[in-house]
Amino acid sequence: MENDELDIDLASLPKQKWVGDDHLLQFGGFWFVPQHINLIKKVINHFNPLPTDVILASSPKTGTTWLKSLLYSILNRSSKHKLAFKHPHELVPFLEGPVLMQSNELPFSTALSNTCRLFSTHISYQLLAKTLDSCECRIVYVTRNPKDTLVSLWHFMNKRRGHQPWTINEAVDAFCYGVTPYGPYYDHVIGYRALYLKRPKNVMFVTYEEMKEDPHGHVKKLGDFLGCPFDGEEEVDEIVKNCSFEVLSSHEVNKSEQSLIKNLFPYNSFFRKGITGDHENYLSNEVIQRIDTLTKHRFHSLGFMYGI
Repeated sequence: MENDELDIDLASLPKQKWVGDDHLLQFGGFWFVPQHINLIKKVINHFNPLPTDVILASSPKTGTTWLKSLLYSILNRSSKHKLAFKHPHELVPFLEGPVLMQSNELPFSTALSNTCRLFSTHISYQLLAKTLDSCECRIVYVTRNPKDTLVSLWHFMNKRRGHQPWTINEAVDAFCYGVTPYGPYYDHVIGYRALYLKRPKNVMFVTYEEMKEDPHGHVKKLGDFLGCPFDGEEEVDEIVKNCSFEVLSSHEVNKSEQSLIKNLFPYNSFFRKGITGDHENYLSNEVIQRIDTLTKHRFHSLGFMYGI
């Protein structure tokens, strides 16, 4: 790892064009927008999780916003009403996110408290292995069908302000080659799944599809996993309802054109449909076959029968 006090020389990193004239840079086997790389280095070098910390890990566009809402509500039951006027990404900071980008303030350097701290990250396990292998914090990892992840990412990137459009064919190629922010997607999922298989007491691995099929059951499981089980069904029902796509997307803050990072993604870009199987509306049979073949090669060959 480079000297802790020095920024990485971005010009020395592998570079790949992806959307319009924008490029991604490769660091540690994963692809990132250039302005994120030294933030990620800072997290790798300085984040020392407390045993009481909870980390939501995910690849982009796999259900992060929904899980932030659920985890915040489960861990902060007396203040879960804040979701009505605070965007989920404000309530649950990314380790490598806007706070660190805008102010150089480490969001994880807060003073010790009697309550657990809740963070989120898109950084791969492979880059955080040294940190996560040596701590007792709890990690929730969510993943999503690769085809729906791709389509959601394509829509999301086209909502960026002031950027050139990204065609679906360009998105498919980028996804299949692994050249997407925090990608390759398959390596990201495989890394955290390996951590889950190694440390199931510390890691809960869930899929977006399982969550959508039985949100009530999974909220109860999350409560148990996080050490704050529910006494009855009524509060579970309330959290499921208040964190539903229909309710969250109706709040004025989540319909807003404001953004966490000035002139980038508006708050409303994080709420589109919230459904499964939407890829069928955008991907041809040929493209679906191409991604399914890749999924069989990357997931099914390892015994992870998912994604098709």
